[in-house]
Amino acid sequence: MQTPVRVSSKAVWRRSAHALALTAILALLSACATSAPRAPPANANDDALAHRVYLALNADPWYFFRHVDVRVDNGVADLSGYVWSADAVYEARQIASGVPGVTRVVTSHLELERNGLSNGVTR
Repeated sequence: MQTPVRVSSKAVWRRSAHALALTAILALLSACATSAPRAPPANANDDALAHRVYLALNADPWYFFRHVDVRVDNGVADLSGYVWSADAVYEARQIASGVPGVTRVVTSHLELERNGLSNGVTR
């Protein structure tokens, strides 16, 4: 018959601490390895689409859209800046929505400036 081996409580505690530390390290490494990276192709597509919208706006022979900035997020074109007439806002929406790839146009950030003044004062 074999005699039982006595294990000290310090040895058990050390093994438990090492196992716990190893488990924590593996959990951290797996969390870092599985995080989803940001997709640069979608951002590149949005940037290219914004550039095409900007070119289309500036190609218009009737309205001056040089003060209009374009941002695109997942096909939604957001126009900001300022224009000189309400008709220009409408035309900017039409031009931007006509660019292939644009799914929606937001013009709520466009400001209307009359006679070059944004505070409503006319000369």
